[in-house]
Amino acid sequence: MSETARTTIDQAEVDRFSAMAAEWWDPNGKFRPLHKFNPVRLAYIRDAASAHFGRDPKAHRPLEGLRVLDIGCGGGLLSEPMARMGASVVGADASEKNIGIAKTHAAGSGIEVDYRAVTAEALAEAGESFDIVLNMEVVEHVADVDFFLTTCASMVRPGGMMFVATINRTLKAAALAIFAAENVLRWLPKGTHQYEKLVRPEEIEKPLGAAGLSVTDRTGVFFNPLSNQWNLSKDMDVNYMLVARRAQA
Repeated sequence: MSETARTTIDQAEVDRFSAMAAEWWDPNGKFRPLHKFNPVRLAYIRDAASAHFGRDPKAHRPLEGLRVLDIGCGGGLLSEPMARMGASVVGADASEKNIGIAKTHAAGSGIEVDYRAVTAEALAEAGESFDIVLNMEVVEHVADVDFFLTTCASMVRPGGMMFVATINRTLKAAALAIFAAENVLRWLPKGTHQYEKLVRPEEIEKPLGAAGLSVTDRTGVFFNPLSNQWNLSKDMDVNYMLVARRAQA
């Protein structure tokens, strides 16, 4: 397939999430797991970015002056808090419906986010660049993982960083993140995740390394039913996050 013909978009996945777009900001709706997950991933992003850019993570706006891309932003669950932390945020999603919901919610919240219904490849082709690229819970829904990651990496500025969060392709993940989450706990609509589309850490790290990014941190994430919250963990068998950085020019 030629580079010009390649796409990161899996239209079935776009359609699936578009159909649920109205529920993005309902903490008890179909995106309830993301609402639960948001505190731990936001803290991880804030702390790692603050350490990297020499900021105080406890400051009111620790990411002031940094340009951030939230790729596959959905309804803006990450974009809005990142903007509150002072970042200049571009929220990009292939779904027009998602972007519509995100724009409406941001306007109602008085938060400025540059939301765009656009693909990663279109942004890269336009020469966009960012201090931070957030690639959170997206790679398991794209058509071409290597191309998507390489495209996103091309937009990371010298000295910048990318965060990736996804689900590992393991039998443990199949049991917990798919079967239990969709059929037993009913956290997610059936069909939200397909086992063959889950991505192992090495399948993230290889294309990022080829694109000039070095992975500097990895962490698992697990849900504690007793505390009813997500926590960081050494166990990366199911959910995990990683940080990759581009060296200074």
